[in-house]
Order: sequence, then C-alpha cells, then structure tokens
Amino acid sequence: VQLQASGGGLVQPGGSLKLSCTFSGDASDYWHIGWFRQAPGKEREGVSVISRRNDNTRYADSVKGRFTISRDTAKNTVYLQMSYLKPEDTAVYYCAARYNRLVLSALLDAAQYNIWGQGTLVTVSS
Repeated sequence: VQLQASGGGLVQPGGSLKLSCTFSGDASDYWHIGWFRQAPGKEREGVSVISRRNDNTRYADSVKGRFTISRDTAKNTVYLQMSYLKPEDTAVYYCAARYNRLVLSALLDAAQYNIWGQGTLVTVSS
C-alpha cells in the first residue's frame, strides 16, 4: 500500500493551491482517506477527511469554508483544494488512510491512521 502526496509549493497569502494524494489499490479498500499537516514545532493535526460511505467529509474548524476535499475513484486520487490561504497554513501536508471505520469524533485524529504517504511542503508567505 502506497500513498503519494504532491502539489505543495510557495503561495502568497490569499492564494490557492491544490494537493493530490494518489494511492494504490482500490478506493473501496479504505474507509477513510485524509489530509493532515504538521507545522514546525507543532503536533500533527487533522485537516480534512473523506469517507467511502457517501463521500462524507469532515474539516478542521480552522479550514472550514476555505479548503475542500474530494476524490476521483477512477484515478485513485484524493484532492485538497486550498483557497484563501493564510501564513498559519504553512506546514508539511501528509495524506493518510485507514482500512477500518472510525467514529465521527476520531476522524481527524492522526493517531488513528496507520497508512501514511510522504509529506509535501506548503509555504504561505509574501
């Protein structure tokens, strides 16, 4: 099982960026696939998760209304469209997956995910 994240880069505040997470296997193998981020000196935090049941999504409060998660099952890819970026969004972004179903309250808990891709750096700066 492999996850490959891409799309990071340098963007000005207020700008947009789209991350991609390509995974091996069948999308139906995973209950949840999501994005997490880790800023320097901070713990890894959940950003957004999409679940295979009805493509349910969940977002961290800090990104609601600015970020959108989606997936293309034909391409085995999950996207994170990030808009109105802020300097505090600067972090290494990771995609992660989990086979088994989680309760709603645990969806953004990084400790619940056991399949991780490498990170992609997002820097928001003028």
